[in-house]
Amino acid sequence: MRQKDRYQYILEHFQQKMPQVTTELEYGSVFQLLVAVVLSAQCTDKRVNMITPQLFAQYPDAKAMAQAEEVEIYELIKSVSYPNAKAKHLVKLARMLMDDFNGEVPQQMEQLTSLPGVGRKTANVMQAVAFGKSAIAVDTHVFRVSHRLGLVSKKADTPLKVELELKKNIPEHIAADAHHWLLLHGRYICTSRAPHCDKCPFDDICPKRLEGSKL
Repeated sequence: MRQKDRYQYILEHFQQKMPQVTTELEYGSVFQLLVAVVLSAQCTDKRVNMITPQLFAQYPDAKAMAQAEEVEIYELIKSVSYPNAKAKHLVKLARMLMDDFNGEVPQQMEQLTSLPGVGRKTANVMQAVAFGKSAIAVDTHVFRVSHRLGLVSKKADTPLKVELELKKNIPEHIAADAHHWLLLHGRYICTSRAPHCDKCPFDDICPKRLEGSKL
């Protein structure tokens, strides 16, 4: 199957089966989404959703969180991965939003990635989910699934290279949805250690069937 046909087959399936898709993180504002995405790094959305209600009740916006101490944030997020670093990032992030952006989350990639704890993946999530831009965030799930389904070349050995190859082949108007489609497929079907191939709608076109495949 040609790569163009592979993209068409996979994207059409998702468009039909999952026309409405978004993040599984729970939030009430753009600022709260940013906080949740920062907390979700190397941590499950389920765990993040367990701790954010109390966090957002006490610190609902950048102004409130900017006045907090790191230890106060830590106590509310200590069950997530790397709580010390994330508590430090969130307090500094909130203070920077107040000092440099009037308490609002900026939309541009350069401004987003200037915030403590915000890398390209997080910035892409914000652009896609919060601001409706054509952005594809590449996390571990998207990286893995993109390779397993043969959507990117073997040369795409970094998240950025995967992102750029995906953006070349996915129409702009569904790029943000494609991020969620690939992520959810990796989270629930094409899992890392024991993929559920019997439940995969793409099993018949999976590159694992090619001779010499290491999948």
